[in-house]
Amino acid sequence: MRILAWWLYGFIGISMLLAGCNAAPPDTEITVSAAANLIPAFEEIGQAFTAETGIAVTYNFGSSGKLAQQIEQGAPADVFAAANVDYVTQLADKGLIDPATVQNYARGRLVIWSRSASQLPQTVPELVDTRIERVAIANPEHAPYGIVAKTVLKNAGVWDALQSKLVFGNDVRQTLTYAQSGDVTVAMVPLSLVINLDGGSFVPVDDSLHDPINQALGIIKDSPHRAAAEQFVAFVLSEKGQSILQKYGYEKVKHDA
Repeated sequence: MRILAWWLYGFIGISMLLAGCNAAPPDTEITVSAAANLIPAFEEIGQAFTAETGIAVTYNFGSSGKLAQQIEQGAPADVFAAANVDYVTQLADKGLIDPATVQNYARGRLVIWSRSASQLPQTVPELVDTRIERVAIANPEHAPYGIVAKTVLKNAGVWDALQSKLVFGNDVRQTLTYAQSGDVTVAMVPLSLVINLDGGSFVPVDDSLHDPINQALGIIKDSPHRAAAEQFVAFVLSEKGQSILQKYGYEKVKHDA
C-alpha cells in the first residue's frame, strides 16, 4: 500500500509539473544533491537545461545516504536525486521533501568493470577466482549501488568467500577509481559510469540476482527556488532529459500500478 501511495503522490505531483509550472527568472541558480552514479548524465542534463532555461545548476554529488544525511542537517539543496527510492521517501516522511514531488526518474544497471579484459569475470561466482585479487564495491552502509552489490554477492553465494578481497568505496565514483588505478582487480559499479568510458571492459550483472534499481527524486520542501526546481524535475522527466539518461545506460521507468 505504501508503494502505491508514493506512486500516486509522484504521479499527481509530476503531472502538475509537466502540465506547466511557473517560470523562474532566467538568472536563478539551483542546487541539486545527486547520487554519484549520475555524474556524467546529470552534467549533460544540466548543460542542456541551462541552455534552454537560463537557470544555472550547481551539483553536490555523493553517495545517496550521505547526501540524505546532509539534507537532514540543513545543507542547502533544492532537489534530491537519489540512487534508490528509499532515501527520498524517508526524507519525505520526515517532512524535508514535498511528497507530491517524489517520482521515479530512471532505472539503473549494475556491471562488473576491469581495466584488463583478461581479468574480467563473466559471471558473479567467478569473482572468487584466484586471478582476481581484490573486488571493490560502494559502501553498502550508505550507497544504494553498494547495497545492490552486496545483495548480488549474497544471492550468488559468494559474499562470505569474498570478505578478504572486498574493498569499499565511499561512493560509486571512488569505487570505479580504485579499479581504474589498479588498486583492485574489478569493481562492481553502475553502467552509467562506464558505458561511455574510454578503455576497460565490463559485463552486466545478472539482474535476476537483485531487485530493479529504481531511482527517485524529489523537491526539498523548503526550497527557496521552487519554480526553478520544478522546471529542473520536469526537464529530467521530459523526452529530452530521458533521452540523455538512456544514453548513459538508464532505462525509463514504467509507472504501471
